[in-house]
Amino acid sequence: MPNNRRAAKIRASHVYIALALFVMYLPIFFVIVYSFNASRLTSVWSGFTLDWYRELFRDRSMFEALRNSLVLGLMSSVTAGVVGTLSANGLARARIFGGGVMSYLSTLPIMAPEIILGMVFIVFFSLIGLPFGILTLYIAHTSFSIPYVFLMVKARLAGLEKCYEEAARDLGASGARAFIDITLPMIFPAILSGMLLAFAMSFDDVIISVFVAGVNFNTLPIKIYSQLKTGVTPKTNALCALLFTAAALLGLASARLSRPKKYEINITAGGEHENIR
Repeated sequence: MPNNRRAAKIRASHVYIALALFVMYLPIFFVIVYSFNASRLTSVWSGFTLDWYRELFRDRSMFEALRNSLVLGLMSSVTAGVVGTLSANGLARARIFGGGVMSYLSTLPIMAPEIILGMVFIVFFSLIGLPFGILTLYIAHTSFSIPYVFLMVKARLAGLEKCYEEAARDLGASGARAFIDITLPMIFPAILSGMLLAFAMSFDDVIISVFVAGVNFNTLPIKIYSQLKTGVTPKTNALCALLFTAAALLGLASARLSRPKKYEINITAGGEHENIR
């Protein structure tokens, strides 16, 4: 009887996971399928064609916007990785009054509505006379990306024992040396996860970017958003299909590289060799 209940629970969980994946990937499936549609209308299938992919590769403005988004996301995520890591490590190691309040304030940009942040940035940049463009986008994206790295690193530091770093200090290592050699390798997966999340948020942002981008600089989300006024063609579907394929391949490669490796150790004792895998 217990085995039957366990089997029923397993089947129910499998059905739930399958249903969730179906709902998640069904829209993506239709986007990919209709990128090969000969008609401009997404509601009418007029036959298979590759014309939209050819038109996409001839659109320099689209690829320029894509390049801008990639460069902006990379710059902001790297900066957020450095600032967020140092901030989380400082708050975790230092015993200061009001550390909880400072930690809360550090994550406030995540909870604030993006339209409010956009208004704040546009007022601030206007007050200091900073021209809108790549620099204002870089500052704004870095500002709202830092909390993602901060939270990841803070959670990882909370689970680390301080004895490792203290042992390094007892052996004569400086604080910076102990952090680089001991703490940093252990928290690096959290840093990388936070940076990837920050990159995704930067690459996907529309609302804040619209406020601070200016008229002479476009990112890919702004470019696609501006096309809604004139109608989105299957060329945009083709771009989405290529981006999804690239993201899927990167995810598979990351999963492949992160698989645990088998190590072989040779032990020699009394003239006999033994291999341990």
